[in-house]
This record gives sequence, structure tokens and C-alpha cells, in this order.
Amino acid sequence: MYIDFFLERFAKNPDNTAMIWRDKEYAYRDILNFVENDQKTLKQAISSSKVVAIEGDFSPRAVSVLLSLIELGCTVVPLTESVAHKKDEFKEIAEVEYVVKISDDDDFVVETTGRTATHEMLTKLKDENHPGLILFSSGSTGKSKAAVHDFLPLLNKFKVERKCMRMVTFLLFDHIGGVNTLLYVLSNTGCIITLQSRRPEYVCDMIEKYHAEVLPTSPTFINLLLISEAYKKYDLSSLKMITYGTEAMPEATLKRLHELFPDVRLLQTYGLSEIGIMRSKSKSSDSLWLKIGGEDFATRVVDGILEIKAKSAMLGYLNAPSPFTADGWFHTGDEVLVDGEYMKILGRQSEMINVGGQKVFPAEVEGVLQEMDGVEDVTVCGEKNPLTGNIVVAKVKLSDGETAAAFKKRMRLFCKDKMESFKIPQKVVLVDHTMYGERFKKLRREA
Repeated sequence: MYIDFFLERFAKNPDNTAMIWRDKEYAYRDILNFVENDQKTLKQAISSSKVVAIEGDFSPRAVSVLLSLIELGCTVVPLTESVAHKKDEFKEIAEVEYVVKISDDDDFVVETTGRTATHEMLTKLKDENHPGLILFSSGSTGKSKAAVHDFLPLLNKFKVERKCMRMVTFLLFDHIGGVNTLLYVLSNTGCIITLQSRRPEYVCDMIEKYHAEVLPTSPTFINLLLISEAYKKYDLSSLKMITYGTEAMPEATLKRLHELFPDVRLLQTYGLSEIGIMRSKSKSSDSLWLKIGGEDFATRVVDGILEIKAKSAMLGYLNAPSPFTADGWFHTGDEVLVDGEYMKILGRQSEMINVGGQKVFPAEVEGVLQEMDGVEDVTVCGEKNPLTGNIVVAKVKLSDGETAAAFKKRMRLFCKDKMESFKIPQKVVLVDHTMYGERFKKLRREA
């Protein structure tokens, strides 16, 4: 019923390679067989409309279990090893009733938690016999929030057939971008190229080996790729598109990427756990201006902040107040500039640094500092100051033994003609660790 359109397309293209997992290819006939068998097994172990966690990552069985649970009308809570230290907390917040644990050899077991889900959003989905999806935010700037979706509006956009592509699953199985990548590829009987590591060298190796056409990723990973120069060691000529989102992209990073890959289309995407992924169009491959929207989305800007109304918007949070306005718009918290049809996303209002009444967005400063020789990683945040309200602080990982004082002096000279004086960091802290999370997104407060 809910997944019929997937299964029909799988059956029409049984020989297409559906997935490459641990260097083994699986065809769509294999996925069909898994779904047929797993539906029977899960139906015996789990009654319909239950809240079920999937502990696993992209694999043939994870795909089969996800589709089977959707068909059973269950609310799915994907949990990867990236949240291993929070799994128990997340399962409690989500009122998980069953857990499907996918093993290293891609088999699975079903366990019951003894809980009964009673939250009104979860009972609403049960009463309507609609499948659901619960996604947890990364919590990079605070506590993780549990967003509850009716799965049907998320699935509907994939009923329109689009281009069959070979895509890398860089974004995680429990991330809205990862779910979107998976459903897009499956709905168009393309090929999912799974990753066992997200090191730049390994990702480039998989692109070369399996002729990946699309790499959906984050600006933080792109910066790591550029610093590592791993792209020089591999043939990446199969790449047709690199999409980037999840955080603001530094302009200098984008321009460098475009210079290195002039024939690859660079597309900025926009999406959130709360609303899904929107259709987008960059003004050009080296531009941060983009159009976002589509038939199921509407946008408006209120006091410089982007607000979105979407058919695929979540029902709400399980553990936080509703972020929707009285007239049903989702307040994104992203500050934007507008130029006709196009927008430029400056960054999260919550991360903006107010220096004597002047606005400083971390991504802009980080982008300039990343151009400096010897800078491997940098995050920028604010620190309270009695005179200006805040000062700009840069936490920097260097590739050599340069002192903080020497770097600070060099930084000021480098930045002098590249940004206004109030944006130049007043304080520099040298660190010896990376400052991004499992989702390859900057952790500014925790850096």
C-alpha cells in the first residue's frame, strides 16, 4: 500500500544495481526478496502502528526493514552508531516500543522494550494507521530535539520519477539528508554507494571504484577534502554533481571547489529535520545565492529570518515547544539576504555574534581564515565583553608548530583587506582536535 510504487519500480528494473555494500553489489531483485521475507517476519514479531527503532546503518537489510516497517504503518526511529552514547535517551524520548537491531552480517533481531507509546502525536499516527518518522537534531548548539513526521507527505514527493543516479550515502541514515538521498535513489532505481568511513581518501576511492555521479555532503567535509588533497590521488571524473547543505558554506571554500571541479555542478541544498528537503537551484556553481521552494513549499522572510510552510513539515517535537507560528509557518532561525527570487543564507541567528551592534556570522570569518597557510580547521564563536557586548573568538587547528601570538599577528595582516575590523578575531585559541561532529558539521559551542 504505502510502498507499492517503490516495489513496482524495483520489479521493472530487477537487474539494476540497487546498492553497493562492503564491496558487494545487490540488485533490485535482491531488495525485493528481502522486503518480501522481512515483511512476514516483522509482521509476526511487531503489530502494526508501533514505534520501532532501527539500530543500523545503510545496508540492504536496513533498507528492507525500513520499507517493511513503513508498510506496517509503524513509526520508525533510525539510530546509527554516531549517537551510540545517546541511544537509550533517544529511545526513551521517542517512546520506542520495539527495537530492530541489524547485525554486522546484515541480519536482524527484534526486541521489545516493554513501553507503550502514549504521546498524542504518536497516538494520532496510530489512530490514522499512518507510518511515521522520528529524527533527532544533531544537538550541536544545544539539546537534541525529536521531530515527529507523518511519513506519507515525505514519501509523496518521490512518486514523481526523476533521473536515475549513482549516489554516495555520505549523510547519515538517521539524518534527514541521508533519508532523502536513500528515498530518491530507491524511487528512481539508481545505485546507493555506501561508505564504511568518511575519511576524504576513502570517499574518493569509493567514487572512483564505483563511478559515483553525485556526492551529497557538508561544507565541513568539502574543506577537509580540499586540505587533504585526496582528490589528486583518485579519478573523480564520474562525478556530475556535488550537493552541500546542513550548515553555511564559506564563499572561499565554494570558489576553490569550483576552480578544482569546473565541470561538476555544485548545488546548495536546503532542508531541516523539521520540514524535509526542499528543491533548490543555485544561481551558479560558484554562487551562494539560491532559489528554494517547489510545489509543496512556500517561503517568506520576517525580520530577516527565513520561515517556511511545507506539506512535509513535522507534526511537532516530542520534547520541545512547537516552533510554528500561529498561522502555520516554521521559524527556521536562519538569517537570509533576499535578491529577487534568490536568497543567501548567512547563518543561524543563534550563532550570530553581536559586536557593538554589528553582526558577525561565523561562517564568513571561518571561510577567510581557512584560506591561510597552515590552517587545518577553524571554528568561530562569540565571547562576552564588557565594552562591545561580544568579541570574535577563533579556535584554530594548525598543521605546524606556530605559536598563538605569531598566528594572531599573521592573521590580522591577512584579514585586514578581506573583512571589516570588527569581524577580525580578537582572541585566538589553538587546539589540537577536530571541531566537527559525526555529521561533519561544525560544533561551535563545543569546540
